[in-house]
Amino acid sequence: MIDEVKEAAKVTSEAIKMRVESRFKTKVVPRSFIKSDLVLRRAHTLQIEDKLSPKWTGPFCIKQVLANGAYTLETLDGLEIPQTWNVVNLRFYFN
Repeated sequence: MIDEVKEAAKVTSEAIKMRVESRFKTKVVPRSFIKSDLVLRRAHTLQIEDKLSPKWTGPFCIKQVLANGAYTLETLDGLEIPQTWNVVNLRFYFN
């Protein structure tokens, strides 16, 4: 009898995990960029002076696509930005 209760609890637990995972995945917006896409990057906290300051800076051009959603950026003048940026901190730039 105890084994049946344990098995039922395990099935219920897995069902709850699957529901939570599916609900989370509906909110995630997958993004990927290719070379020469124009993007905006999230502003550093040092760049945000008050609540009316822009939260995104740019536009920048994707210079190189690295693994796991990492990108190297360059300005529109061709100057490379020294650090890499994750896809979470980037968004498309629409002119």
